Amino acid sequence: MRVLVCGTFDCLHPGHRFFLDQAQKKGNELFIIVARDQSVEQIKGRAPVQAEKERLELLSSLYPEAHVVLGSLGGDFLKPVREIKPNVLCLGYDQKLPPGVIEKDIGCKIMRIPAFKPEEYKSSILRKK
Repeated sequence: MRVLVCGTFDCLHPGHRFFLDQAQKKGNELFIIVARDQSVEQIKGRAPVQAEKERLELLSSLYPEAHVVLGSLGGDFLKPVREIKPNVLCLGYDQKLPPGVIEKDIGCKIMRIPAFKPEEYKSSILRKK
């Protein structure tokens, strides 16, 4: 079963690891899409702390069995979903689908992964420290 996750994964922390580990357990083939720097700036209004190449390399080393790829440019969220054809899309507890994308557009089951100590391991909290 193909499992797809998407995210920025900036300054990887135990909450990210929990999310990825839980997603990995949902199937036998994990695809990790790492958000492009340009996309992060457009969506979050700020550049990531770590460049996309650094985030990609770190995740590739931590999850060597996974398919770790950069997201598409231009904001077409569904392009990699159509290419990968996942059975499951895992979302983090606080992740939303992009504007204009609805569940039926995804074409697979959507599973929400619960939070892991969000009061301690949330990127926005950690950036303030």
